Amino acid sequence: MTVVTAKNPVRCFDAFRWEGTDLLAYKEEGSAPFKAITRQTLFRDPAIKCELRYFELAPGGYSTLERHEHMHAVLILRGRGECLIGDTVYKIDTNDLVTIEPWTWHQFRANADVPLGFLCMVNVDRDKPVLPNGEQREALTTDPRIAAFLKD
Repeated sequence: MTVVTAKNPVRCFDAFRWEGTDLLAYKEEGSAPFKAITRQTLFRDPAIKCELRYFELAPGGYSTLERHEHMHAVLILRGRGECLIGDTVYKIDTNDLVTIEPWTWHQFRANADVPLGFLCMVNVDRDKPVLPNGEQREALTTDPRIAAFLKD
């Protein structure tokens, strides 16, 4: 895949790795619960106030359960898994588009047999995620479907 821009072309040189992008840790270790996930920032431009990132979860990996003020959109590029959006657990697959409204609890989990890779578009200037406190997590897990989704 090749994308040509007026400034710098961004070329995919290997399956789901792009030239000129660093393969980064998802977050700082110990800052929040997550497992086996990386990120790459593919595009960032303050002029249009957005950033496009690619996240990849290894089989069985998951993102942090969190919520925040900003909205974002997630496009699944590879793999299968599930996501929690608010109080609903959804099965997700390649080419699914997930939108997450502000202040909505969300988490992505890869199935145990395949990686899950997705593009995520967010505002350049955004707030920091908020993790659930004990009471909020307990309220979420009163629903057996969510409790099963969140168990490690």
